[in-house]
Amino acid sequence: MKPLRILAWPAFNTREQNPYAYLLYSHMQAAEVDEFSIGRLLARRYDVWHIHWPEMFLNVEKTPAAAGLKTQAALSLIDFARRRGTKIVWTVHNLASHEHRYPQIEKWFWRAFLRRLDGFITLSESGLLSARERFPELRTLPGTVVPHGHYRGEYPDDRREDCREQLGIPANAKVVLFFGWIREYKNVPGLIAAFRGLNDSDAALCIAGREFSKSGGTTRQTLTRQTSVRELTAGDSRIHLHLRHVRNEEVQTFFGAADLVALPYREIQNSGTALLALSFNKPVLVPRKGAMAELQALVGTDWVRTYEGELTTGELAGALQWEQKANRSGNAPLDTLDWNSVAEQTLAAYRNVLFPSPAAEEKVADSNRESRSASASALHS
Repeated sequence: MKPLRILAWPAFNTREQNPYAYLLYSHMQAAEVDEFSIGRLLARRYDVWHIHWPEMFLNVEKTPAAAGLKTQAALSLIDFARRRGTKIVWTVHNLASHEHRYPQIEKWFWRAFLRRLDGFITLSESGLLSARERFPELRTLPGTVVPHGHYRGEYPDDRREDCREQLGIPANAKVVLFFGWIREYKNVPGLIAAFRGLNDSDAALCIAGREFSKSGGTTRQTLTRQTSVRELTAGDSRIHLHLRHVRNEEVQTFFGAADLVALPYREIQNSGTALLALSFNKPVLVPRKGAMAELQALVGTDWVRTYEGELTTGELAGALQWEQKANRSGNAPLDTLDWNSVAEQTLAAYRNVLFPSPAAEEKVADSNRESRSASASALHS
């Protein structure tokens, strides 16, 4: 069989920021995958253009004009690709932009983008239902669930004692880690407040990641927000701040030092950070939202603890006790999230879009009926 020609946005060049796409495409054996560029798109016809975060410009651009122009340019390139016979497939990582900067532009963008799709992928069954509920346009398109792969083997494992020594954390501390971009929806202030309420001199909170400025990310704005986080933690020597970009070679230092990884997000559908923590065999505390219940069912309640509502001091204290007492041994069970399997499932999703069968079309109809039924049940529950 002739290898499929895939254009991916992104593919390989974001490995330093997030290895997800790199790991997916580097394990894709029966396809020729190219990193998206305008030059490649214009010069070569592809079977599939696989897009991951189409809302990116709505998050990072500093002005409405820039966000509008860049999203329109992306849509024009999609139109060009479709005229050449390329199918457009979207992996639904998010159902909206994280920052909600430009609501009117975003409303227009999603309508325009969804009209141009030929198929989509979600990372969980709940994600499939949520995507069709949020965007009814998807109900007429083939949708496939392909799980997020693990990160095991992407980073080395360092000794816990060495990691704590590097970070200046006491060897006997009970360490809670928050890792990743510090953005409003991730609710880091809520985690800080819950932690500061702990009457436990042996507890430690480590916050590692760069702050994201909703207003555009200028140096002055970023420093202002960084000062705010520092003010929230002032006077508590148990809290260790690393408010900067964490290089790939440092990732294992933070996870190696941790006992518990806490992700107190206000909004969550999927979480690569939760899978990163589990890849380091670190238990995770997450809200019971999005696909987190599915993740808990996959790996077990000894590895993922969920909570309802806001994160409280009592919940955090309970999670620290759970971390110490859970019947946890060996590695977190992530074998079903092997990247070879994830890549093969992604290829099957492409083929489902390129060569739809009557059975596949009937499956779309069945899924739509299930989505409507699930929505009706939720309304009456």
